[in-house]
Amino acid sequence: MAFRTSRERFEQLVEQALEALPRKFKKHLTNITIIVEDYPTQENTRNIGAGQGYLLGLFRGVAHPSRGGFFDIPHPLPDEIILFQKNIERICSTEKDLVEEIRKTLIHEIGHYFGFSEDELRRYE
Repeated sequence: MAFRTSRERFEQLVEQALEALPRKFKKHLTNITIIVEDYPTQENTRNIGAGQGYLLGLFRGVAHPSRGGFFDIPHPLPDEIILFQKNIERICSTEKDLVEEIRKTLIHEIGHYFGFSEDELRRYE
């Protein structure tokens, strides 16, 4: 059975997961926004080939290693990590499960921010 919580509480848990990240990773998270949405859009799922009910998170932007050098145009818009609250809640049965799934999903999407592919991330999970 799905564990449901308020958007406010979910966002608090996301903030706690961010705060718990090692400093050596947090210092590289620049110009990035963490967003919580209920569900992914059809466009989100179509672009990555996942079902709408299965996508837990999404990184949208330019991976950190792909950013250009000094003479390249800077990236004025922030990159985004989107966490899909209802899909994450659907696979959790307690708040403890929810905390762990938020942590895992956030780390997974941060991995994409650092340039890791799905295959590379699966090897580390």
